[in-house]
Amino acid sequence: MVSDVRLKEQLPRLTDRIVETYRTVGSINHLGHCPLPRYEEVTSALSDLKEILYPGYRRREGLHLGNITYYIGELIDGLHDKLTVQIARALQHEDRVTTEANCGETKVDYEAKGQAMAIDFLERIPDLRALLATDVRAAYDGDPACRTVDEVIFCYPGLDAVTVYRIAHELLDIGVPFIPRMMTEWAHRETGIDIHPGARIGTHFFIDHGTGVVVGETCVIGDHAKLYQGVTLGALSFPRDDAGNLIRNKKRHPTLEDRVVIYANATVLGGDTVIGHDSVIGSNAWITSSVEPHTSVVLEQPRLRVKSKQERRVGEPNYQI
Repeated sequence: MVSDVRLKEQLPRLTDRIVETYRTVGSINHLGHCPLPRYEEVTSALSDLKEILYPGYRRREGLHLGNITYYIGELIDGLHDKLTVQIARALQHEDRVTTEANCGETKVDYEAKGQAMAIDFLERIPDLRALLATDVRAAYDGDPACRTVDEVIFCYPGLDAVTVYRIAHELLDIGVPFIPRMMTEWAHRETGIDIHPGARIGTHFFIDHGTGVVVGETCVIGDHAKLYQGVTLGALSFPRDDAGNLIRNKKRHPTLEDRVVIYANATVLGGDTVIGHDSVIGSNAWITSSVEPHTSVVLEQPRLRVKSKQERRVGEPNYQI
């Protein structure tokens, strides 16, 4: 098949039309500004952090107490450099957005600030490991199909999502912009579990199965909470100011006290909604008001109607409901 050269001659004009949109639709391009954090470097940092948090389960085999210090030291050194650069980029981008300054106009030493934040975060890793150990234990204790804690670490997408959330939450807690959301949205794509890094979640947190779980930014979750697939902890509404703009920095998502269990596809909405400790929310429930402690909330089971072959009318489909 011979291509038509005349058709290809249209491509330069098409290029000019596309480039013109970079001027007229400028809100969705990032040209001539400070560099953004790089996804490849952020996800690479996540991979290194998982290797530190769960040594021996992923890249490197044959680790023992005699050689692990050197290996972890190398990873920490690389993470220091990687995070310093990416946090500096995020800080500079944040300043550009909030002050509308062009790249290089401010006299802030972003790299120094990025390094200080990177060190602050890395110092939190021992406590982060202790916290994640409670999540692993909760998964093992909460799932009778689980044989060992190794199975949790190797196989459970819920733990993977919670691990990334806890990393991102620590970064957000020390004031790192942009990167925490990049991390949790990456985990969202990988696992189907969407946990905002701003949520506050206690110890022994377990998400069973996990697909479709949503935990909003201002959620507060106590210790020993358990969520099943499809659970939404969301906002009841989005309040606006007199100008019609969304009011941000307001609690919009529910609070779950200690030892709350929420079963599959239940929805709990609203910043004033509190699910009291030791309560159980059944599957498919829709909750928009608070629930007292030690309460079970379930939908009344709908009645099944089963027709035999003899009872079906001619032309009815062959199924049972």
